[in-house]
Amino acid sequence: MQRAVALVLMLVLGLLSLPVTAYFLDGQGTENWILPVQVAVTGAFGAGVSMLFPGLTRTGSSTRRRLLVGAALGVVTALVGVVIFFLLLNGLGGA
Repeated sequence: MQRAVALVLMLVLGLLSLPVTAYFLDGQGTENWILPVQVAVTGAFGAGVSMLFPGLTRTGSSTRRRLLVGAALGVVTALVGVVIFFLLLNGLGGA
């Protein structure tokens, strides 16, 4: 159950992180920082979620492994969010 809750939480963050990051960084000279900041924030959030929900990794996993798995899942959800927003904005024909 912890794994499902953590994955849903991270997926929601991955979907919402792009527009929130763009809102704060969409300015002259900062627009190139939107994706790197989004990926870094979701990776850090994923690491935090993995510490809150230890069921995300195997039983008995070390703290370092939990942090790495959470950060990797955070980055994956960020990329899923970018792909979904690209498809919503451009459609399949715009790819």
